[in-house]
Amino acid sequence: MTKESEPQGTVAAPGPAPIDTLDSLREHLQWAVELEHATLPPYLCALYSLDPERNPEAVEVVGSVFAEEMLHLALAANLLNAVGGRPRLDAPEMLPPYPRRLPHSDLELSLLPFGPQALEMFLRLERPAPPGAPAEGDGYETIGQFYAAIEQGLRHLCERLGEREVFCGDPARQVSGGHFRHTAGWLFAVEDLESALGALKEIVEQGEGTARGEVWDGDQDVFHPDRDEVAHYYRFRELQLGRRYRRGDTPQSGPTGEPVSVDPAAVRPMRPNPRLSDHAPGSAIRTAQDEFNRTYCMLLNQLEQAFDGEPKLLGAAVGTMYAVKAQADALLLMPDGDGTTAGPTFAYVPPESR
Repeated sequence: MTKESEPQGTVAAPGPAPIDTLDSLREHLQWAVELEHATLPPYLCALYSLDPERNPEAVEVVGSVFAEEMLHLALAANLLNAVGGRPRLDAPEMLPPYPRRLPHSDLELSLLPFGPQALEMFLRLERPAPPGAPAEGDGYETIGQFYAAIEQGLRHLCERLGEREVFCGDPARQVSGGHFRHTAGWLFAVEDLESALGALKEIVEQGEGTARGEVWDGDQDVFHPDRDEVAHYYRFRELQLGRRYRRGDTPQSGPTGEPVSVDPAAVRPMRPNPRLSDHAPGSAIRTAQDEFNRTYCMLLNQLEQAFDGEPKLLGAAVGTMYAVKAQADALLLMPDGDGTTAGPTFAYVPPESR
């Protein structure tokens, strides 16, 4: 997401809650799993509100960011497994009502259709850490500062305890598979400090760009192999400003390349932050929302199992994503009576009610 790629030379002293025990490291890596998941519902709502035929460029951008956030979630789970933790996703605290805060931060997330308000939220979420910003394990202002604190904790514990003591997890729990679908990123096993730092680098450079304030994330554009890939923050700036970055552009110059077209009329007007309480039980919209929530919580359960010792179940989770998309598409076609359409609520459903 956001952080300099070489934080040991750019990040200031640790914040008030340094990560100095294995238990603290595991706790913060579970927070990383929760953080990565928390970004998914807002990106999905923006993505599903877009007409793919009339807004193909916006669909490409938001869809690619969502896919990379799924990759970041898997890498965060690999990091937690590598240090002897157990990733948890199928739990009520993963799905508090929106609007909500990003875990252990004041950054607010809402469920919105694509548009200026959603873009502003995504830009706040993916904002690069300022040069010299302190590592912050809690109460972070940018996601990069949070990951900087995790990196500091990893380095400190490896120096104090040794890598074998820190990376004590079962290698069989790692989820890997090389190139990650629809992204230029890579899903790989984490087994030592080098691979752990590689996972953090993959996460943060895709969000904010490579070191020294570049707009690029170091990969080739998966949709346009002739172009370098732009980091998440700058992809959203392209949509906001209506122009692509080209080689030589900087954060200060802004994008000076070819135009990017977004058709505001080709966005489904989803009700912001829909709630189950907006509709009576048994009504068509409420029934569709309940069905979506059951499917989404089944997805969380499959992801948890995949990260909890059954890596092959990741394929089943990918299949469930198609059901999630179909149910969300159906909701966003249902008029909600006030000029808006219905939308998914992402409410938690206990296992016994699925």
